[in-house]
Amino acid sequence: MEIPRLVAVLLMVLEWTHSGLPSPLRPICDPRVLDRFIKEARDMEVTMRSCSDGCSLAEPLPVPLTSVDFAVWEKEDAQKQAQEVQSGLWLLSEAISVVRASVTSAMLQSLLDNSHSNLHSIRQVIRSLNFQEYMPPTGGTAHEETWRVSSMPELLRVHTNFLRGKVRLLLASAAACRRDGS
Repeated sequence: MEIPRLVAVLLMVLEWTHSGLPSPLRPICDPRVLDRFIKEARDMEVTMRSCSDGCSLAEPLPVPLTSVDFAVWEKEDAQKQAQEVQSGLWLLSEAISVVRASVTSAMLQSLLDNSHSNLHSIRQVIRSLNFQEYMPPTGGTAHEETWRVSSMPELLRVHTNFLRGKVRLLLASAAACRRDGS
């Protein structure tokens, strides 16, 4: 685990143990923390752009839609937004796990492990913001708003765009991230 992520997680744990005391904004509320996750996702996406051999997926994988209809998004309550984001993070984690299991390159496995770890960290952060925990569907991927990717570069582009879009919107509007919030 990299030092910035470790520090962010430690600060969250410390905040949980002192929940009665007033505290500054949570570390994830600092946009630089999410920017770091986005930068890592973007770096991996750029690295994979040159991939030609072995970058196609055996079968297309479902991923979340990254486009945002701001009029609809702003009308949804925070819990519904959080469910949509958590569902998307779960889909991305599942897709990255499938791809990771099929690659033989140690370098690619390491990059995919890092992406999977980052997605897990972001899911933990969202849970720490007092959103209801997302429960994945039990019979596969019964998500309404998905599409399918057929290559690793395409999967990583969706990963980056999802973090830059819906995850950033959710965290920016979370009550715990507002200075006047809890």
